[in-house]
Amino acid sequence: MTRAPRQAIALAVLAGCTVGPAYHVPTAPVPGAPGYKEAAGAGPWRAARPSDAMLRGAWWRVFGEPELDALETQLRAGNQAIAQAVANLDAARAQIRAAQAAYYPTLTAAPSGVTGRSSGGTGAGLASSAGTAGAAGTTGTPGAIAGSGGAGGRFTTYSLPIDASWAPDLFGRVRNAVRQARSGAQASAADLAGQELLAQATLAATYFQLRGQDALQDVLDATVAADDRILGLARARYETGVDTEVAVVQAEQAVQAARVQATSAGILRAQYEHAIATLIGRPATAFSLPRRARLAAPPAIPTGAPSQLLERRPDIAAAERRMAAANAAIGVGHAAYYPDLTLSGAAGLASTAVSSLLAWPSRFWSLGATVSQLVFDGGARRAAIDQAVAGYDAAVAAYRQAVLAGFQQVEDALAQTRILAQEIEQQRRAVALAECAVGLEQARYESGIDPYIDLMQEQALLLAARQALIGLQVQHMTSAVALVEALGGGWQRSELSAHPM
Repeated sequence: MTRAPRQAIALAVLAGCTVGPAYHVPTAPVPGAPGYKEAAGAGPWRAARPSDAMLRGAWWRVFGEPELDALETQLRAGNQAIAQAVANLDAARAQIRAAQAAYYPTLTAAPSGVTGRSSGGTGAGLASSAGTAGAAGTTGTPGAIAGSGGAGGRFTTYSLPIDASWAPDLFGRVRNAVRQARSGAQASAADLAGQELLAQATLAATYFQLRGQDALQDVLDATVAADDRILGLARARYETGVDTEVAVVQAEQAVQAARVQATSAGILRAQYEHAIATLIGRPATAFSLPRRARLAAPPAIPTGAPSQLLERRPDIAAAERRMAAANAAIGVGHAAYYPDLTLSGAAGLASTAVSSLLAWPSRFWSLGATVSQLVFDGGARRAAIDQAVAGYDAAVAAYRQAVLAGFQQVEDALAQTRILAQEIEQQRRAVALAECAVGLEQARYESGIDPYIDLMQEQALLLAARQALIGLQVQHMTSAVALVEALGGGWQRSELSAHPM
């Protein structure tokens, strides 16, 4: 075997070496139970079993709200937080291309024309020096170029050089840098998915809060109307001498208080509407939603198995990808201990006359190789590796914390949704009892048995019970949205591979 093939084989073997630790996903605190603890609680509403169909894509459609569906479709194009995350992903992809550029050689073209003047017998030497510098820099130009001034005078040298250099990735420095950039870009893609999920969930929760205000407005308007009827009754009783003027004044106070509450409810309603406009990227001035009171029970949300959560939450996927990037950074640090090989070459044309620049005798070329090894750096490389290892350890801790937080959020949302369902049933019974008490007390007031103050107290209790019921229903809907968000929406970690990196 000749020397050249041996060198080629050795170079190929070295190019296949990659220093640094191999990456393996660390263990995470995942429960071994087949289902979530809070999903097994008793109650009139419970999450769907893990065997049910999982959420996919447009998860908000499970709520059966066409208006919400229309708003969610506008979110992707108009939300500025999502637009910022998209720009961050584009920047991360550009970093991959920048890292991959180190795989390839660099070419430099530097056409030049040098004019000088020499005196006496040094003209030719200066011309030769100028030609060499202009043609090939420090690589050296075979053959000196004579100056055009003879024994002295002006001379001009023209050159068209092309310099090339390439540093083969012998120990994986470039490969680890590319892996680091690719893992970072995948983390940015997961961040984008997480930002989309956050915006979608915020929009859904705000929408249900707005509809809760609409329902509350209906209750308050109905209360004003009912108090107005009682006020009319109190005035009629007073005019006939059955009741006192105090009862009339008290009835007027009740009506006015109800009107104040009905008016005040419009503040939150307007704020929710403005928040929705901002979320979908529209000016609040040019956006409105018609009033519609509708608060239904949330649908059953399929939870899946706890072991699936790691594949469904974008924040957990992003934390895992940042671990991979940190692991690759350790490999980049280790590669700094090994020598760098740089292959360089130059070729081109050089002449003292433009007319002869393209002639065959004006050609020149050079080839070379340089091996460099840092001998002493005062511990800078070791410190860089220690920093990368510490960064990896921090990424591992952040990943495990994200997993723990994910399970906590799911269990919190399941418990809240289950308990709220029980509270709503209890509050409905309280509302029914309050309505019954108002009916009985109104009959006693109309018959003159009890004073108006007793009826006013029962009316206040009824209004409070109805307000509490609406508040619980809104919490129930928003907790269902929080459960979907905690489960990762309809996202899957496999979608990261769909992003061109």
